Amino acid sequence: MKNIIRNKNFYIMFLLDTIVVTAAYFLSYLLRFDGHIPLDHWAQFKTTLPFIVPFKLSCFFIFGLYRGMWRYTSLVDLRNIFKAATFSSTIIVLAIIFLYRFQGFPRSVYIGDYVLTLLLVGGVRVAVRLLFVNQSSSLWTFGPGKKSSVRRLIIVGAGDAGEKVVREIQEHASINMNPVGFLDDDPNKRGRAIHGVPVLGAVDEINRIGREFDEILIAIPSVRGEGMRRIVSLCEETGKQFRTVPGIWELIEGKVSVKTIRKVHLEDLLDREEVHLDKGEIRQYVRDRRILITGAGGSIGSELARQVGRFHPQAMALLDFSEEKLFQIEGECRQRFGFIPISGFLVDMKNQESAGRVFREFAPDAVFHAAAYKHVPMQEMQPWEATFNNILGTRNLVEAALENRVERFVLVSTDKAVRPANVMGATKRVAEMILECMNGDVATRFMAVRFGNVLWSSGSAIPLFQRQISMGIPVTVTHPEITRYFMSIPEAAQLILQAGAMGKGGEIFILDMGKSIRIADLARDLIRLNGYEPERDIPVKFIGLRPGEKLYEELITEGEGITSTNHEKILVLRGNTFDQDTLNAQIDELLSVAGTYDATAIKKKLKEIVPEYTPQF
Repeated sequence: MKNIIRNKNFYIMFLLDTIVVTAAYFLSYLLRFDGHIPLDHWAQFKTTLPFIVPFKLSCFFIFGLYRGMWRYTSLVDLRNIFKAATFSSTIIVLAIIFLYRFQGFPRSVYIGDYVLTLLLVGGVRVAVRLLFVNQSSSLWTFGPGKKSSVRRLIIVGAGDAGEKVVREIQEHASINMNPVGFLDDDPNKRGRAIHGVPVLGAVDEINRIGREFDEILIAIPSVRGEGMRRIVSLCEETGKQFRTVPGIWELIEGKVSVKTIRKVHLEDLLDREEVHLDKGEIRQYVRDRRILITGAGGSIGSELARQVGRFHPQAMALLDFSEEKLFQIEGECRQRFGFIPISGFLVDMKNQESAGRVFREFAPDAVFHAAAYKHVPMQEMQPWEATFNNILGTRNLVEAALENRVERFVLVSTDKAVRPANVMGATKRVAEMILECMNGDVATRFMAVRFGNVLWSSGSAIPLFQRQISMGIPVTVTHPEITRYFMSIPEAAQLILQAGAMGKGGEIFILDMGKSIRIADLARDLIRLNGYEPERDIPVKFIGLRPGEKLYEELITEGEGITSTNHEKILVLRGNTFDQDTLNAQIDELLSVAGTYDATAIKKKLKEIVPEYTPQF
């Protein structure tokens, strides 16, 4: 309240309302007596005015009419005016009835006063808003230089997002755009207009609408997969630039702004919905806790750090073997989350003593283990490194977690651990087995998260395709029929956080990832999004499956028990438990064999530990 009174605009608004309310009361008398107010009623007017005006202004204050800014007057403000005017007029009438039984008071005066108060108080505010809109609107700016710089915009989607974009454009002169029309497939919207911008037709009529335009904006945040592919294809046919508003998962509370408009991303073309967090459940175990993230410089680890920071942990530790990557993510987190103590650990987790030191120094409550070697062909050629990093490194961290009584330990796994056909998948399956045999009479809850490929993660196919397209060389795909499950980097991090909240110990969580996608189709989509035509401008070249690569991946193995969870997009597997001593003995033998650098012997030993593994010698 004090801030409102200190605002200099408050006094201007208060003075205007005083004049308007007085004018409404006076005009109601003037109208009642056809312009000639009798002397006795004129005296009545002067006697009651000092009571009625302050009372109405007090009601305006109580109902929040001075909290808003008139230049942004909305339906909410008009609703508050209606409430305040109705309440004040009702109290005034009741007071007159109680004190005077309305004898000598013209009833029509107070009906007229109520109506005029609504019209004048609301009208002044609307007039102020219109004045600001007219002053700032690019449509009111003349001159050859300005006029030529305004881009004519066609908006696909005459819904809430499109309406917000048009409103913002019309209210801000700095946005050099002029919406000339909407396109929408809803026949009930044809011929109508939003803020004066007409709905010209259906989306597939974009080449026949008969209006010149410079750019297309796709303003349907909910459209994905085939729907977005269709719209993008129609936009490409025009030869014009096209962009989109972000998806719902990228917006805060559904707010759309011209500033958020971006190019169409590959993620928009995926035929699946993004997973959403149960933020309350995550906040419960992250807030005011000490969180350790391994592999913090990688694609998944760095996104985990960004998302964990949003839930206000007590402290966050970032562990990585790459000096450059650790430097980057540590600097970013310190800048973004200045209120959180950040610790960086340049550590090789294969070294048991180094790994243990991190746990003793930092004392984490929860660990997200995202550090791993994941490049399939490279690990196939050097299986000893995959064994040391993915298996020995994980075991060192698990043992350190047990010794330091960590509350939760979440392993980032992969769909390649299901019936593995490569060393990478086999080593990640062994890492899962290490966690599965640790749950029991221990303080720590161990769990794993298994998902498919992550778009734009380091070492994945999509960044390679993008580099090839930028160089103008053929995009190389291993096989015409190869398919993969895909998810975005933020979604992967969200799943890991959610699993940490839901896990009781011993689970492997997987995401309902919808349909798998052909890599060749993804490559062609990416070529088109870069403004080229597949085969005509940039060809797709098939080079054959690489060592250890399968045509398709799975998320579960036959015999694994799969059940639903309270999250509609997350399932949980409860597989077989393993004897810890037996598994450790097998791992020790594997590590000894890995020390010989004999690839064939390493794969045979992995096969003994993971019977469903099909090695390629």
